[in-house]
Amino acid sequence: MRKEMKIGLAGIAALLLLFFGINYLKGINLFQSERFYYVDFTNINGLAQSSPVFANGLKVGIVQEIEYNYQRPGHVTVGIEMDQNMKIPTGSKAEIMTEMLGTVKMNLLLNLDSPTYCNEGDTLIGISNEGIMGAAEKELLPKLNQILPKVDSVMTSLHRLLSDPALAGTLRNAEQLTASLHASSRQLNRVMSNDLPKLMDNATAITDNLRSMTDNLKGVDYAATFSKVDSTLQNVQLLTEKLNRRDNTMGLLMNDPAFYENLNATAANAASLLKDLQEHPKRYVHFSLFGRKDKKQ
Repeated sequence: MRKEMKIGLAGIAALLLLFFGINYLKGINLFQSERFYYVDFTNINGLAQSSPVFANGLKVGIVQEIEYNYQRPGHVTVGIEMDQNMKIPTGSKAEIMTEMLGTVKMNLLLNLDSPTYCNEGDTLIGISNEGIMGAAEKELLPKLNQILPKVDSVMTSLHRLLSDPALAGTLRNAEQLTASLHASSRQLNRVMSNDLPKLMDNATAITDNLRSMTDNLKGVDYAATFSKVDSTLQNVQLLTEKLNRRDNTMGLLMNDPAFYENLNATAANAASLLKDLQEHPKRYVHFSLFGRKDKKQ
């Protein structure tokens, strides 16, 4: 075999490998028979050729071609190749969904209640589901446009606040307060490390003393003590009863009004006698340096 023929065969083999490789990368299996359907969309949201087609989350086909429908302006016809065993019930639809990262995929919404199936080459109705990104674009962006002027006003107020000289004074006061708190923390640490152990030792000593007192109290005969107290109270009660009766000296002394009046009268007479004695002592005392003189007969 001549050299030129070998080079030609190698080139043809390379082209075939390139062709099959490109189709394999696109997801097209040239050795497997497939069903071909069309889907009519008004907006494909950036759907590209070789995009996968899913049914119930499983890949069952691939987008083969995308063409603008010039016969129906505003419509785009998408050709999809499905697995040979995949049958699409009549009344099914194809949905284009935009995912969060911006990728676009096609989902088949199968009408499982239909007893009949679409023929190869039939056209399905296509709908667009913009997903989270579309909902965000429709609902979030208008609200964001409303918020932006308020954000601008807030930023202006914030700039005015930051440029206010009073803020610098507030920051200095905060710095001084932080320094004071730091000093207080050091003092508290010093108290915790020095004074607190002493307090704990004192508390321990007090606890030991209380424990000792408790042990001593446990040895006290409370029954005998309360018996003595009860006996003393009974004696006090008997004494009180005797003082209230008049059949004894103390009872008469405390309960006889005449005795009280006599004592008052005696005290008054004694006071009068002492007063008269102080004023006229000669009436009661007679004395002479030369003896007593005899009275004349």
